[in-house]
Amino acid sequence: QVQLVESGGGLVQAGGSLRLSCAASGGILRFVVMGWYRQAPGKQRELVATISSNSSTNYANSVKGRFSISRDNAKNTVYLQMNSLKPEDTAVYYCNGVVPVYGNYWGQGTQVTVSS
Repeated sequence: QVQLVESGGGLVQAGGSLRLSCAASGGILRFVVMGWYRQAPGKQRELVATISSNSSTNYANSVKGRFSISRDNAKNTVYLQMNSLKPEDTAVYYCNGVVPVYGNYWGQGTQVTVSS
């Protein structure tokens, strides 16, 4: 059974940094793409960043230059390094993985709160 478990969220002041982790049970090599999404109160879930199996990356315009996604296949973990955080980055952050044929898998989410 595939499970994605996020960690690393918390409360940080504007300008600060956090690193989110997403651990995949059973390994991450089965995922052709993994990514981070976020959902703020009253808003739709939106893409933050993705990383493919060949480590090519994609970022939302709002986080380019501030966030960095990476993966460690040996640790079966995907990371999201978030720097220069802004209050508008406050949201629940979700890890996502796509397995061919089987579809999307989601973690339970981790709260990130940025105070001004």
